[in-house]
Amino acid sequence: QVQLVESGGGLVQAGGSLRLSCAASGRTFSMYDAGWFRQAPGKEREFVAAISWSADSTYYADSVKGRFTISKDGAKNTAYLQMNSLKPEDTAVYYCAADRNRHFYIASDYGRESMYDYWGQGTQVTVSS
Repeated sequence: QVQLVESGGGLVQAGGSLRLSCAASGRTFSMYDAGWFRQAPGKEREFVAAISWSADSTYYADSVKGRFTISKDGAKNTAYLQMNSLKPEDTAVYYCAADRNRHFYIASDYGRESMYDYWGQGTQVTVSS
């Protein structure tokens, strides 16, 4: 069983930066595929970014490409989402997700919530204009 705990959210002005962390406990996080999703008020949860278990592949939603960077540190059992050039439309609760089944065969698999076994509780990111 893996428990995921997000941190690093907060209030930031447009154009600013935040780094979200997702700390995993219970297993070696380096062996897991991991992703970040977000849910804005009144909207469905959407894919943001993902990283393969080997960390050799990353995937991003078009809306965050060039601004956000996903990474993970196996030694620290932590995944990160560096968010730069933040916009008010990035305001949402951000969720970390992870999976150990090695069943991500194509890029679009990473964007499917049902592919992930483990989820964090979410961290709020608010970007003011």
